[in-house]
Amino acid sequence: MSKNLLIHEKSPYLLQHKDNPVHWYPWGEQAFEAAKAADKPILLSIGYAACHWCHVMAHESFEDQQTADLMNDLFINVKIDREEYPDVDKLYMDAIHAFGEQGGWPLTMFLEPDGTPFWGGTYFPKTPLYGRPSFQQVLTSLSQTWLFQRDKISSNRSAILNALKRTQQITDQSQTLTPDMLAPIAAQIVASTDQKHGGLARAPKFPQTTLYTFLWRMYLRTGDASYRQSVLTTLTNLCQGGIYDHLAGGFARYSVDERWLAPHFEKMLYDNALILDLLILVNKSENKNLFRKRIEETVNWLLAEMVTDINTFASSYDADSEGEEGTYYVWSYQEVSSVIPETNRNLFCHTYNITEQGNWEGKNIPNRLGSLKELDADDETLLDEMRHTLRLHRDKRPKPGWDDKTLTDWNGLAISMLCSAGFSASKPEWIEKAALVYAGLKKHLWLNGYLVHSYRDGKTTNVATSDDYANLIRAALALYEASNDNQYLDDARTLVELIDEFHWNSQSGGYYFASSKAKNLLVRSCSAHDDATPNANGTMVSNLVKLYLLTGHTAYNDKANQILQAFSASVQSAPLAYAGLLNGFLDVFEQIHAVVVLPDDKTDRQPLISALNACKFPLTISVVTRQTNLPELHPAHGKSAIGNKPTVYICKGRVCSSPVTEISNINDIISKL
Repeated sequence: MSKNLLIHEKSPYLLQHKDNPVHWYPWGEQAFEAAKAADKPILLSIGYAACHWCHVMAHESFEDQQTADLMNDLFINVKIDREEYPDVDKLYMDAIHAFGEQGGWPLTMFLEPDGTPFWGGTYFPKTPLYGRPSFQQVLTSLSQTWLFQRDKISSNRSAILNALKRTQQITDQSQTLTPDMLAPIAAQIVASTDQKHGGLARAPKFPQTTLYTFLWRMYLRTGDASYRQSVLTTLTNLCQGGIYDHLAGGFARYSVDERWLAPHFEKMLYDNALILDLLILVNKSENKNLFRKRIEETVNWLLAEMVTDINTFASSYDADSEGEEGTYYVWSYQEVSSVIPETNRNLFCHTYNITEQGNWEGKNIPNRLGSLKELDADDETLLDEMRHTLRLHRDKRPKPGWDDKTLTDWNGLAISMLCSAGFSASKPEWIEKAALVYAGLKKHLWLNGYLVHSYRDGKTTNVATSDDYANLIRAALALYEASNDNQYLDDARTLVELIDEFHWNSQSGGYYFASSKAKNLLVRSCSAHDDATPNANGTMVSNLVKLYLLTGHTAYNDKANQILQAFSASVQSAPLAYAGLLNGFLDVFEQIHAVVVLPDDKTDRQPLISALNACKFPLTISVVTRQTNLPELHPAHGKSAIGNKPTVYICKGRVCSSPVTEISNINDIISKL
């Protein structure tokens, strides 16, 4: 029997390590019991399938017999896919920050047999490099400390645990967010933005979509042109940079340089859902062909290359192929010349920055950073044809690894985006796909009265985090807006009951990230700061106020305000980290929602929903329905269609406007509220 137990796992990342000579355990009781029985510390290695430096450390150390022998002799070794266990990853990432170290992946932690961390780092080289010890040196040194100086470890135990416990405490609730605080925060974002290239000022650059969503909403509220320009500069460079795959669509995770030229080539579902959400929001006002094309290209990429066998979306594509980062995506000048006809080659190479010397490590990453503006229609048509030709050629290359596991939270983001994208592009088939994805999640990941986080190949892994609940509630509400099917509204209300049961912090308000059903966690953090995705607490503020407006039940609104109160002091201390909560606050403060009352069942709802979706001001929620379908506590309950025409009521909180039968007037009405 193999001593590497990963052979029984389903995670593509764990299966990458199933043939290592390391005696890996998956996360769970078996590993903790083995550590206690052997009186050995645990070596915990956390990564994910698309992670380049995880691959490097694996090749250098985990596939090396000598290193594996040291690991096996001195430690109980546990390998985790951070995408399967984001709650565990968050716990130990908080721990490494408490040690004063910078986090990242691979995350390498050393634990006592009960899971208490006593030291950690990220990538360790095989040989000493840049002042960093080799991994073998680290293993030997820490083992010696465990065997002969355990008192040093024990003396730090209480300090480490106290530092971790602080992540679950909300100590200051004396401050309250107010609308007059928002403009200074928006100005701070603008001041932190690279005005030439977009994004926050220094490399590496991440899309930071939640931050720029808040900035755009502040532009719509105030008309401040500097807010608008910061967002447009960022999105234009994102859409034209090398971070975007100009041949197939889709955005990479981040750029290693300040210009958005050289991406970290992994493609993640959540990034693409969030970037598209922002593009859709902005393009309601801007109507830019560039943004419209990137939305359509990327949705088509998602539908063509990211759909799993249960009709959900997969997690990611790897940064590496053929053992190197970016190989699938980069080109030599000679290769491009062999594929593109000479008559049009200069146009393509000039537009996409393809040169003989290369623009990245001797190769070329196609990009349009030197040609941000679109060309005339004939040239763009030629470029489309050449890109298609290159893509067909690229399709013959070995593809990067595909992580096809389903994650509830990331799929929730994609469902919401698809609903908005379907209306913005007049593509009802995208909304139908969103409903299919939701059905796949509901069938395979909503089991026996609670959600699970991950699914692959018939196996579910880990109970849901608050992000899973929050994003799936958001998805259910988006589908309710799109369909007026009460089942989605009922689902959203049930999911709120479940997140309250498993995640609510009854002492101070707010939601814990990890479930009360999660096992082997020392503490559960309760915070509202965003990571790569919006924090569940910010998303839940928006979800709860939507449910309040739809149902009239004040308990939802009260809970939204409880969350805001719990984290208001944190927001004011570091506002740029809390953009998701700020977006939620705008929903609570504005509470603008629209109702279109239909004169009869024969009226086509879709053009009306599209018209509401095209409103440049973000509506907290919108409904197209017969008046009889509105709940009794809804502010538009009892209102009727005028003159046998679909009739719009714009409501702010519990008060609705006079009836309007011209849908095109919506923006004017809202601007005067």
